[in-house]
Amino acid sequence: MAVDLHIHSTASDGTQTPEEIVREARRIGLAGIAIADHDELGGSAEAALHAERIGLRLIPAVEISTDYEDVEVHILGYWIDPQDVRLGERLRTIREGRLQRAQQILDRLAELGVTNVGIDDVLREAGGGSVGRPHVAAALVRAGVTGHRQEAFKRYLGKTAPAYVPRVRPTTLEAIDIVREAGGCPVVAHPGLVPRRPRLIEQMADYGVEGVEVYHPKHSPRQIALLLERVQAAGLLVTGGSDSHGPGGTEPVSIGAGSAPEACLEGLDQWRRQHPR
Repeated sequence: MAVDLHIHSTASDGTQTPEEIVREARRIGLAGIAIADHDELGGSAEAALHAERIGLRLIPAVEISTDYEDVEVHILGYWIDPQDVRLGERLRTIREGRLQRAQQILDRLAELGVTNVGIDDVLREAGGGSVGRPHVAAALVRAGVTGHRQEAFKRYLGKTAPAYVPRVRPTTLEAIDIVREAGGCPVVAHPGLVPRRPRLIEQMADYGVEGVEVYHPKHSPRQIALLLERVQAAGLLVTGGSDSHGPGGTEPVSIGAGSAPEACLEGLDQWRRQHPR
């Protein structure tokens, strides 16, 4: 059976609720899932309640975007303790930075003549979750500024667009420490998407990462084969997931995409047994 250990919910920038994700995972026959929202634990906690009722395995998780030298690296944290006070404080600080960035984007949009979208509109789209550019895009669509989210990113929010604002992120080492301090297993997400870093896996292993997301829809079969060889040679865990943000995302990806084998879940289970809290 397949698993999906990297899904985003409406608690961050996904378009499906935790309950909808759990139902979809059961419908397509997944053996287990992890909701890894950006800097947010609420979606994972809510999904755990629904998953328990139907007997679906769910691993608590989070995803943290980081700066590593001149590139962006994402760190997944599995088996984190959702009740860890320090973890909650660190993630709250990161979310506050996201909110500040959203306001800066709105300020730039106003300079471009887009004045009918405010921070309250963006917060409404976020629904109390971690704020991101997709929520600004959704607010632009709702206000009639653009026809769809993809257009919003192309005209205003993409990295080469006029309203783009880079986000201040923790360093990779800081994110790994955040995960470890909360009793979690740090894993580098989709390394095949990180440019100009041919030795990223080995460098991340030196930083204390314990696994690598090998299976991902944007990894080619050749990339997966090469990553498997390098990850196993480094003695790291192999994980995988769809990175799905739901059918309404800017790049719609279905839950279960990536075809991560159940062995990925078994590896994380073994890690958990070896690192009891």
